[in-house]
Amino acid sequence: MRTYVVTGGRSQPSRNHFDHITLITLTASSAHLNRAALNPEQLTILDALVHSSQSVVELGALLGLPVSVMRILLADLMEAGHISTRQRITDAADPDRQLLEDVLAGLQRL
Repeated sequence: MRTYVVTGGRSQPSRNHFDHITLITLTASSAHLNRAALNPEQLTILDALVHSSQSVVELGALLGLPVSVMRILLADLMEAGHISTRQRITDAADPDRQLLEDVLAGLQRL
């Protein structure tokens, strides 16, 4: 019942920008936008983003909500101009083949 209330009865986000590792950041104008229409979960998300960017799953863990619900809340915040997204930066585009073979060999010994 709680997720139904949190999302206003919706089961799909208005946009599909959010995968599990998408980083969420506050927009520069977020501090000046009206927060009166936001629900408590959305306010908690904004408070968590004050200090640093966080991924969708990190925010979901903080609120104790599934990713599907987080996507709806985040889409609403994005439409209101409170947040923006960026993809997580990774060190290497392709995994090191030798490292993968070493991991596989280690797993096969178990």
